[in-house]
Amino acid sequence: MTRQGPTVVPFGDRALLATTVDVASAHALAESASEGRGGPGVPVPVEEVVVGFASVLVVLGSDVGTGGLEAAASWLDRLAAAVAPGRPDRGTEHVLPVRFDGADLDEVARMLGVPAARVVDLLVGAELEVAFVGFAPGFPYLTGLPPELAALPRRSTPRTAVPAGSVAVAGGFAAVYPRATPGGWHLLGRTTAPLFDPHRSPPSRVAPGDRVRFVVARGDDPVPGAASGDRAVLAAGDGPALEVVTTGLLDLVQDGGRVGVAQLGVPRAGAADPRALHSVNLLLGNDPGAAAVEVTVTGPSVRVVGDGHVAVVGPPGGGVEVQVDGRPVPDGAVVPVRDGQLVAVGRVTGGLRAYLGVAGGMATPELLGSRSSDVLSGLGTGQLRVGDRLGRGIPGRVRGRLDRHGPAPDRRGAGTSLRVVPGPHALGPDSSGDDRFRRLVATAWRVGRELDRVGLRLRPDTGSGVDPGPPVTSTPMVTGAVQLPPDGHPIVLLPDHATVGGYPVVACVVSADLPLLGQLGPGEAVQLCAVDRAAAAEALERTRAATAAAVSGWFPTSAGT
Repeated sequence: MTRQGPTVVPFGDRALLATTVDVASAHALAESASEGRGGPGVPVPVEEVVVGFASVLVVLGSDVGTGGLEAAASWLDRLAAAVAPGRPDRGTEHVLPVRFDGADLDEVARMLGVPAARVVDLLVGAELEVAFVGFAPGFPYLTGLPPELAALPRRSTPRTAVPAGSVAVAGGFAAVYPRATPGGWHLLGRTTAPLFDPHRSPPSRVAPGDRVRFVVARGDDPVPGAASGDRAVLAAGDGPALEVVTTGLLDLVQDGGRVGVAQLGVPRAGAADPRALHSVNLLLGNDPGAAAVEVTVTGPSVRVVGDGHVAVVGPPGGGVEVQVDGRPVPDGAVVPVRDGQLVAVGRVTGGLRAYLGVAGGMATPELLGSRSSDVLSGLGTGQLRVGDRLGRGIPGRVRGRLDRHGPAPDRRGAGTSLRVVPGPHALGPDSSGDDRFRRLVATAWRVGRELDRVGLRLRPDTGSGVDPGPPVTSTPMVTGAVQLPPDGHPIVLLPDHATVGGYPVVACVVSADLPLLGQLGPGEAVQLCAVDRAAAAEALERTRAATAAAVSGWFPTSAGT
């Protein structure tokens, strides 16, 4: 059914999705929204404006509330109704040599009933244009495919890893994967052309309106290969620091995340459990979004350079093994440390992740406004290495300890309950109700083994999952979005998720429960519970108040060590 005009619907409990008549209108609306985001007519703060195919995502400030969401929807609806479609006019042509040896080339040829060489000819002969950039940093959505290739659907089950440089087609688009990421497109070949460099301006090589032409690589063109990912050992000069002596399973520096760069395809990243990060920073007198080390399952040991204070906060209702020079110390409390002492973070219990903070916060290198590492794009320092020296900022006044009776997971039976609101695709294309959302919340789910900071898969305890319904166009995404790929097994997005996705979003985990989402481990039982947006806003307010109230006292206290 053809859309008659722009529509604006909620996307979770703090974002809006505007669906436009075409991609040109989407760019025009995004430009209008971006220009007005700080103006007096904007009812609430705007953090992100992201373009998809004939759609625009507007992410609002975290304290939006139900009234703010409704006011922002009216504002965006007025902009959408008044926008005059434009057309990106940059016009640079990029010629990319490709080795056509992709894993899906022969399968695509069989699907089309033609030789593989004909598939290559179809792609090479196409005049392609960048419609928008998204999914991953520098990932171009290219329109202009011939009808045979444009008709190819996405794969029923996405790959967990697509090699860097892969040239792929699906859902009416062609694209190049700038680095190794998950993906559900058909892989036809590889190129070495770099598409994203965070140290240059602009960081993305291509922009909307640019033209791209693929050519068959010559024999002397470089052979695509995976980047080493090596980096220099982190240095902190002669100032206070934490020096990494041993590493855990996955130790990443995380802060409040990157804001305002999703339109480049850059994930927000940040803490998978933002409540635990907030708590450890409250304890240590830091800004709520200051950087700490996110520990997964087991943590590192670090040598203290210069006296100071540290704290470790794990999942609500759980705990973390912490030692100083081999002596156990409490988690959830401020611990004074002296120069040369060894702080060891052991196993996390009752969840998946914990946060090692230091008074003053971690002063590691910033990139695009954040110290966070994300596993999708590879931005940030990545997994900590032995010998890394993590600089420390200027400390404030540290607090006492964390009340263990503060916010705790809503666990029913042996599992975790996550509250969800309907997603933007909960209704069918003709706006009639269907039972996908109801089936989603009525099904007993279990976390699959496919789990990282990008997202997790849910598997039904019984049955075959939920029919996703008709396909949707590539749409900007939010953390907590519950996508339904063709196999009917939901994918729930975590902080390092792709900024644009092509699977229907039938539900969204509410903001108050994103910390619980970040603590889920493989095999854990999950129940999705339907709530309305008013209840979601109230839950977030209660959670914030409880988090702030859970930190008490000033150091030193009777709980100090």
